[in-house]
This record gives sequence, structure tokens and C-alpha cells, in this order.
Amino acid sequence: MEQAKIDRINFLARKSRSEGLTDAEKEEQALLRREYIDSFKRSLVGQLENTYIVDEKGNKKKVERKKK
Repeated sequence: MEQAKIDRINFLARKSRSEGLTDAEKEEQALLRREYIDSFKRSLVGQLENTYIVDEKGNKKKVERKKK
């Protein structure tokens, strides 16, 4: 996510606490927050896909997604 969007999220959060947001600003804030969360999740999944656990014997095992 671009730094400009993160700065906008922070600006809207500060404005929300100080004076409140208009309906359009609330909608923009919700969309930006959703985009940020989705970006964070994609980054985390990418890291976990390249993560291995090494046991006591030195065997490497790829981290697998938890089954529901």
C-alpha cells in the first residue's frame, strides 16, 4: 500500500477523534482501512508460505495452513 494512502488513513483517524467525519469521509475511511487490511493479510500469507520449521533432528518442514 502506498504511503500516501496510509497518511490519509491516519489523517481521517485524527479528524474523526477531533471534529468528526462527513458521510463521504467515513466511507472513504472504511474503504482505505479494508484495502490496508487486505494488503497486510497478503503480505503475511506470502511470508508464511516461505517459512519452514526445523525440528530437533534438523528436519525442515514447511508451515502448512491450519485445517478447519
